Amino acid sequence: MKAVEIYNLSKVIKGKTILSNINLSLEQGIGYGLYGHNGSGKSMLLRAIAGLIHPTEGTVTVFGKTLGKDISFPESLGLIIESVGFWPYYTGFENLKTLASIKNQISDQEIKQSMTRVGLDPADKRSYDKYSLGMKQRLGVAQAIMEKPNLILLDEPTNALDENGVELIRTVVRDEIARGATVFIASHNKEDLSLLCSKFYKMNDGVLTETEGTR
Repeated sequence: MKAVEIYNLSKVIKGKTILSNINLSLEQGIGYGLYGHNGSGKSMLLRAIAGLIHPTEGTVTVFGKTLGKDISFPESLGLIIESVGFWPYYTGFENLKTLASIKNQISDQEIKQSMTRVGLDPADKRSYDKYSLGMKQRLGVAQAIMEKPNLILLDEPTNALDENGVELIRTVVRDEIARGATVFIASHNKEDLSLLCSKFYKMNDGVLTETEGTR
Protein backbone atom coordinates (compact mmCIF):
# COMPACT_ATOMS: atom_id res chain seq x y z
CA MET A 1 0.00 0.00 0.00
CA LYS A 2 1.21 3.49 -0.83
CA ALA A 3 1.78 5.81 2.12
CA VAL A 4 0.52 8.90 0.24
CA GLU A 5 -1.14 9.26 -3.16
CA ILE A 6 -2.01 12.69 -4.52
CA TYR A 7 -3.96 13.10 -7.74
CA ASN A 8 -4.35 16.36 -9.64
CA LEU A 9 -4.21 18.46 -6.47
CA SER A 10 -4.76 22.18 -6.82
CA LYS A 11 -5.39 24.82 -4.18
CA VAL A 12 -6.62 28.30 -5.00
CA ILE A 13 -6.81 30.99 -2.30
CA LYS A 14 -8.35 34.38 -3.06
CA GLY A 15 -7.93 33.80 -6.77
CA LYS A 16 -4.26 32.82 -6.49
CA THR A 17 -3.12 29.31 -7.33
CA ILE A 18 -0.99 28.08 -4.42
CA LEU A 19 -0.70 24.44 -5.54
CA SER A 20 -1.06 23.55 -9.21
CA ASN A 21 -2.09 20.11 -10.49
CA ILE A 22 0.19 18.13 -8.18
CA ASN A 23 0.59 14.37 -8.56
CA LEU A 24 2.71 12.58 -5.98
CA SER A 25 3.18 9.04 -4.71
CA LEU A 26 5.14 8.26 -1.52
CA GLU A 27 6.17 4.73 -0.57
CA GLN A 28 6.31 3.42 2.98
CA GLY A 29 9.66 3.46 4.76
CA ILE A 30 11.39 6.01 2.52
CA GLY A 31 12.68 9.53 3.18
CA TYR A 32 11.60 12.19 0.68
CA GLY A 33 12.99 15.70 0.35
CA LEU A 34 11.18 18.85 -0.78
CA TYR A 35 12.96 22.11 -1.52
CA GLY A 36 12.10 25.46 -3.05
CA HIS A 37 12.16 29.17 -2.30
CA ASN A 38 10.01 30.87 0.34
CA GLY A 39 6.40 31.05 -0.78
CA SER A 40 6.84 28.30 -3.36
CA GLY A 41 4.11 26.15 -1.76
CA LYS A 42 6.18 23.64 0.27
CA SER A 43 4.39 24.18 3.56
CA MET A 44 1.01 24.29 1.82
CA LEU A 45 1.65 20.86 0.31
CA LEU A 46 2.46 19.46 3.75
CA ARG A 47 -0.73 21.05 5.08
CA ALA A 48 -2.74 19.35 2.34
CA ILE A 49 -1.24 15.94 3.19
CA ALA A 50 -1.98 16.57 6.88
CA GLY A 51 -5.62 17.43 6.16
CA LEU A 52 -5.20 21.00 7.41
CA ILE A 53 -6.40 22.50 4.12
CA HIS A 54 -8.97 21.16 1.66
CA PRO A 55 -8.08 20.90 -2.03
CA THR A 56 -9.84 23.10 -4.52
CA GLU A 57 -9.45 20.17 -6.91
CA GLY A 58 -7.99 16.69 -6.65
CA THR A 59 -7.56 14.14 -3.86
CA VAL A 60 -5.10 13.21 -1.12
CA THR A 61 -5.10 9.58 0.02
CA VAL A 62 -3.07 8.42 3.03
CA PHE A 63 -2.62 4.69 3.57
CA GLY A 64 -5.63 3.93 1.41
CA LYS A 65 -8.01 6.45 2.97
CA THR A 66 -8.98 9.65 1.18
CA LEU A 67 -8.91 12.87 3.19
CA GLY A 68 -12.25 14.65 3.33
CA LYS A 69 -14.07 11.45 2.34
CA ASP A 70 -12.94 8.50 4.44
CA ILE A 71 -11.14 10.47 7.14
CA SER A 72 -10.57 14.11 8.08
CA PHE A 73 -6.93 13.70 9.07
CA PRO A 74 -4.32 10.96 8.64
CA GLU A 75 -4.70 8.40 11.40
CA SER A 76 -1.01 7.92 12.13
CA LEU A 77 0.78 11.22 11.59
CA GLY A 78 3.70 13.10 13.11
CA LEU A 79 3.87 16.73 12.09
CA ILE A 80 5.91 19.91 12.31
CA ILE A 81 4.69 22.82 10.22
CA GLU A 82 6.06 26.24 11.17
CA SER A 83 5.82 26.76 14.95
CA VAL A 84 4.21 24.05 17.08
CA GLY A 85 1.53 25.37 19.46
CA PHE A 86 2.70 24.31 22.92
CA TRP A 87 1.36 25.54 26.26
CA PRO A 88 3.83 28.19 27.48
CA TYR A 89 3.61 27.50 31.21
CA TYR A 90 3.86 23.69 31.03
CA THR A 91 7.19 21.88 31.11
CA GLY A 92 8.26 20.03 28.01
CA PHE A 93 7.15 16.72 29.48
CA GLU A 94 3.79 18.17 30.59
CA ASN A 95 3.20 19.48 27.08
CA LEU A 96 3.89 16.12 25.47
CA LYS A 97 1.87 14.22 28.09
CA THR A 98 -1.11 16.50 27.46
CA LEU A 99 -0.88 15.93 23.70
CA ALA A 100 -0.41 12.18 24.17
CA SER A 101 -3.57 12.01 26.30
CA ILE A 102 -5.67 12.75 23.18
CA LYS A 103 -5.04 9.27 21.75
CA ASN A 104 -3.79 7.68 24.96
CA GLN A 105 -1.57 5.28 23.01
CA ILE A 106 1.80 5.72 24.70
CA SER A 107 3.20 5.57 28.22
CA ASP A 108 5.04 8.23 30.21
CA GLN A 109 8.22 6.24 29.59
CA GLU A 110 7.74 6.46 25.83
CA ILE A 111 7.19 10.22 26.11
CA LYS A 112 10.39 10.57 28.11
CA GLN A 113 12.25 8.43 25.59
CA SER A 114 11.19 10.71 22.73
CA MET A 115 12.53 13.71 24.65
CA THR A 116 15.82 11.98 25.37
CA ARG A 117 16.21 11.07 21.70
CA VAL A 118 16.15 14.75 20.71
CA GLY A 119 18.50 15.81 23.51
CA LEU A 120 16.00 17.14 26.06
CA ASP A 121 15.86 16.23 29.76
CA PRO A 122 12.36 14.94 30.65
CA ALA A 123 12.96 16.00 34.28
CA ASP A 124 13.70 19.64 33.33
CA LYS A 125 11.28 21.78 35.35
CA ARG A 126 11.60 24.86 33.15
CA SER A 127 8.38 25.89 31.45
CA TYR A 128 8.21 25.96 27.66
CA ASP A 129 8.31 29.76 27.58
CA LYS A 130 11.78 29.57 29.18
CA TYR A 131 13.09 27.28 26.45
CA SER A 132 15.60 28.53 23.88
CA LEU A 133 14.60 28.44 20.20
CA GLY A 134 16.66 25.30 19.75
CA MET A 135 14.99 23.56 22.68
CA LYS A 136 11.57 24.48 21.30
CA GLN A 137 12.52 22.97 17.97
CA ARG A 138 13.71 19.77 19.66
CA LEU A 139 10.43 19.50 21.55
CA GLY A 140 8.57 19.90 18.28
CA VAL A 141 10.45 16.96 16.82
CA ALA A 142 9.81 14.93 19.99
CA GLN A 143 6.05 15.41 19.67
CA ALA A 144 6.21 14.42 16.00
CA ILE A 145 7.88 11.07 16.72
CA MET A 146 6.60 10.11 20.18
CA GLU A 147 3.64 8.00 19.00
CA LYS A 148 5.72 6.17 16.37
CA PRO A 149 3.58 7.40 13.46
CA ASN A 150 3.60 5.77 10.04
CA LEU A 151 3.82 9.15 8.28
CA ILE A 152 6.02 12.03 9.44
CA LEU A 153 5.89 15.48 7.82
CA LEU A 154 8.69 17.85 8.82
CA ASP A 155 8.91 21.49 7.79
CA GLU A 156 12.45 22.83 8.42
CA PRO A 157 13.20 20.29 11.21
CA THR A 158 16.72 21.58 11.94
CA ASN A 159 15.76 25.25 12.07
CA ALA A 160 17.37 27.15 15.00
CA LEU A 161 19.53 24.17 16.01
CA ASP A 162 23.25 24.23 16.69
CA GLU A 163 25.60 21.73 15.04
CA ASN A 164 25.10 19.07 17.71
CA GLY A 165 21.33 19.50 17.57
CA VAL A 166 21.33 19.17 13.79
CA GLU A 167 23.26 15.88 13.95
CA LEU A 168 20.95 14.56 16.67
CA ILE A 169 17.80 15.31 14.69
CA ARG A 170 19.31 13.78 11.58
CA THR A 171 19.96 10.61 13.57
CA VAL A 172 16.35 10.61 14.77
CA VAL A 173 15.05 10.97 11.22
CA ARG A 174 17.27 8.14 9.98
CA ASP A 175 16.02 5.92 12.81
CA GLU A 176 12.39 6.71 11.98
CA ILE A 177 12.91 5.79 8.33
CA ALA A 178 14.67 2.58 9.40
CA ARG A 179 11.66 1.82 11.63
CA GLY A 180 9.47 1.90 8.53
CA ALA A 181 8.00 5.39 8.68
CA THR A 182 7.53 7.50 5.57
CA VAL A 183 9.26 10.83 6.18
CA PHE A 184 8.64 13.88 3.99
CA ILE A 185 10.98 16.78 4.75
CA ALA A 186 10.63 20.33 3.45
CA SER A 187 13.81 22.29 4.05
CA HIS A 188 16.02 25.11 2.85
CA ASN A 189 18.94 23.07 4.17
CA LYS A 190 19.88 21.01 1.13
CA GLU A 191 22.47 19.13 3.17
CA ASP A 192 19.67 17.79 5.38
CA LEU A 193 17.82 16.54 2.34
CA SER A 194 20.85 15.05 0.61
CA LEU A 195 21.89 13.15 3.75
CA LEU A 196 18.45 11.91 4.78
CA CYS A 197 16.36 11.43 1.67
CA SER A 198 16.27 8.91 -1.18
CA LYS A 199 14.04 10.92 -3.52
CA PHE A 200 13.80 14.65 -4.08
CA TYR A 201 11.17 17.09 -5.27
CA LYS A 202 11.34 20.77 -6.08
CA MET A 203 8.47 23.19 -5.59
CA ASN A 204 8.38 26.32 -7.74
CA ASP A 205 5.36 28.62 -7.63
CA GLY A 206 3.05 25.77 -6.68
CA VAL A 207 4.35 23.36 -9.32
CA LEU A 208 6.00 20.14 -8.11
CA THR A 209 8.71 18.36 -10.09
CA GLU A 210 10.82 15.32 -9.23
CA THR A 211 14.57 15.90 -9.44
CA GLU A 212 17.75 13.83 -9.33
CA GLY A 213 18.97 15.65 -6.23
CA THR A 214 19.04 19.02 -4.53
CA ARG A 215 21.34 20.89 -6.89
